[in-house]
Amino acid sequence: MMRPAAGAKVNAMSGLNRLIAFLSVIGIIAAIYYPIWRIELAAPQYPEGLYLTIWADKLAGDVNIINGLNHYIGMATLHADEFVEFTVLPYILWGYAIFGVVTALLNRKKLFYTYFWSFLLFAVVAMIDFWRWEYNYGHNLDPLAPIQVPGMAYQPPLIGYKQLLNFGAYSIPDKGGWSLFASGILLMLGVVYEWLKARKTKIKTMVNPAGLGKAAACVMLLVTVGCKTGPTQIRFGKDVCDHCKMVIMDKKYGGEIITKKGKCFRFDDAKCLVEFSKTAAVGSNNIEAIYLLDYYGNGNLLCSDSLFLMTSTDLHGPMGGSVAAFKDKAALDKAIGELKGTSMSMDELMK
Repeated sequence: MMRPAAGAKVNAMSGLNRLIAFLSVIGIIAAIYYPIWRIELAAPQYPEGLYLTIWADKLAGDVNIINGLNHYIGMATLHADEFVEFTVLPYILWGYAIFGVVTALLNRKKLFYTYFWSFLLFAVVAMIDFWRWEYNYGHNLDPLAPIQVPGMAYQPPLIGYKQLLNFGAYSIPDKGGWSLFASGILLMLGVVYEWLKARKTKIKTMVNPAGLGKAAACVMLLVTVGCKTGPTQIRFGKDVCDHCKMVIMDKKYGGEIITKKGKCFRFDDAKCLVEFSKTAAVGSNNIEAIYLLDYYGNGNLLCSDSLFLMTSTDLHGPMGGSVAAFKDKAALDKAIGELKGTSMSMDELMK
C-alpha cells in the first residue's frame, strides 16, 4: 500500500475541525429555513406589539400594518420583490453550505481557513448592507407625509433598542441569525485551535533531539566565528573617522567598534580607536566587538578575538599610531622581521 505523503498529513485538518465544518453547514442551512432577523415595535396603541421578520428570501410578520404606519410619517413601504438580497441570499447560503461540506471531505487546513475568512467577510458585508438599508429606510422620507417632525429620522437600530417617537424598536437576530452566528463562532474556534496546535508542534520541534541538535550547531557556529557582530566594510576615501574626523584613506591602519546596540564607529588609526573607546560616546561596557584592519589584507577587517598585534617605531599610522594587526602568526612574524617590531596583546593596546 502507498503511504500518504508527509506534506498531506501536515496539511490535513484535525478531526475536531472536520466535525466543526460539518456542524457549521447545519447552522447555515438552518438560516435558509428559519427567519434570520427580527424587528419588534412596542407602543401604547399596540399593547401586543408589532413585529417584522426577515428571512433569506422574504419578509413576514405585521408587514401590512407597519406599511400603513409608515405612510403617515413618510417612510417607504416594504415589499420583498424590491430587495435583490432576497433573490441572491439563498444561493449564497447554499454555496457556503456546499463549501463547508467540501472542506470537511477534502480535509485541508488552507481550505478550512479560506472557508472561515470568506464566511467572516460575508457576515461583515451582510451587516453593512443591512445598516445601509435601515439608514435609507429611516432617512429618505416623503416630504408630503401627513405627519412630519422636523429633524426626525426613523432608522431602526442595527442591533438592540432605540426609541422612535412613541414606538420602542428592538432589533435582534432570530433563529436563523443565531444559527449563522453559532456557525461563525465554531469556525473561529476551529481556526484558533489549529493555530495553537501548530504553535505547540513548533515548540516540540524546537526541543526534540533534532531541534536541540540544530540549536547546538548554531551555538557552535557562533563560538567558531568568535565575534557575534560582524563588521561593516569601510569605504576608503568616503568614510570619515569618528574620532579625528579625517577621511579614511590608508588600508593598513584603523578599524571599527561595534556597540551592543549594533552601532558602528569607524577609525583611520588604531590610536583613534583606543582614544574614542574611552569617551562617553561608547564606554568600555557598551562595546560588543572590535575590528582592526589587516596590515597585509588590503582593507580586510580582523576580529580582535583572533588577530595578532605588533607595535613598531617603523609603523606610521595616519594619526601617529604605531600599531598594526595581522591575521595569523606567520604574518606577524614576517612583519616583525621587516619592521623590527614587538608583538602585543589587545589588552595592552586598549590600556
